[in-house]
Amino acid sequence: MARKNWKKHLNWIIPVGILLLIVFWVVGSYNGLVKADVTVDNSWADVESSYQRRIDLIPNLVATVEGAVDFEKETQTKIAEVRTGAVAAKASWNTATTQEGKLAAANQMEGVLGSFRALNINVERYPELKATQNFLALQDELAGTENRINVARNRYNEKVGSYNKMIRVFPKSMIASMFGFDKRNFFEAEEGAEEAPTVDFT
Repeated sequence: MARKNWKKHLNWIIPVGILLLIVFWVVGSYNGLVKADVTVDNSWADVESSYQRRIDLIPNLVATVEGAVDFEKETQTKIAEVRTGAVAAKASWNTATTQEGKLAAANQMEGVLGSFRALNINVERYPELKATQNFLALQDELAGTENRINVARNRYNEKVGSYNKMIRVFPKSMIASMFGFDKRNFFEAEEGAEEAPTVDFT
């Protein structure tokens, strides 16, 4: 009699056990995907933070150069153009609400840095600029910021790669599709932007 009762219990224990295993697997997979998705968001926040640092630094550096000495008219005009471009890029950054908008503003600042490099100011002709501690400190800050941006971009792409692989591998791909986990885009800089911009005053 006891054996018959045990067999009856097995008839529902086994299906319930299998169902619980499936539920636990689905929950675990979902939570893992959520964590991976949040990690990608956090990595992008690091990229944004590094870009924000650069966006804030460039206008200050331009203002320091402009205010340190009296340049000839042509150089003064070029510096004013760079300053206008830096202000416009910062405004674009501050008003951007999407990742694509932020990237566009960041690339706009890349152009400003290119213009800044093109000035090619000879520091030896302006010893007061060379001696300005604020100018030297801002140059160091800019160099450090470019390194941070590069590191943040690489980390972001690593996290995106891990996440994208996770949502494509079976059977987690079923969970990803079921709960709307979409592919994330890698950071792709404009051609030539892979080299950290340098401000050349020599």
